[in-house]
Amino acid sequence: MQKQPFGVLLKRAARLACPRCGEGRLFAGFFRMHTRCDNCNLKYERDHGYFLGSTYINYGLTAVTITVSYIVLHFMLEIDNRTLAVPLTAISVVVPLLFFRYARSLWLAMDCFFDTTGFESDDG
Repeated sequence: MQKQPFGVLLKRAARLACPRCGEGRLFAGFFRMHTRCDNCNLKYERDHGYFLGSTYINYGLTAVTITVSYIVLHFMLEIDNRTLAVPLTAISVVVPLLFFRYARSLWLAMDCFFDTTGFESDDG
C-alpha cells in the first residue's frame, strides 16, 4: 500500500471513515465500532487493547478544553472558582463522550500514516 498523505488521512478521520479506503464507516452506533470496513475489509481493531492510545488523545483534548475554559472564564471574565466548578465538571464529562469517536478515528489515521505495512493486509 502506498503511503497516504497525512492530510488525506485527517480528512478521513474527520469523516469517521476507513483510513485505508476512505469509504467504509467506522461506527455502527455512537460507541460501537464495526469490526471491519464494509468496503475494503480492513480489520479496525488490530490487536487486543489497540485503541488504548486513543484515550490519550481524548484525555489531551479534554485537558486542553478544561484549561483554556478555566483561563478564559476565571482570569479574563473574572468568574470565581465556586461558580466555575459545576460547568467545568460538566465539560470534563461531556467532552470525552463527544470526542470518543473522533479520538479513535484519529488514532487509526495516525497508525495508518506511521505504520503502512500494518494496513496492507485485511487483518492489520
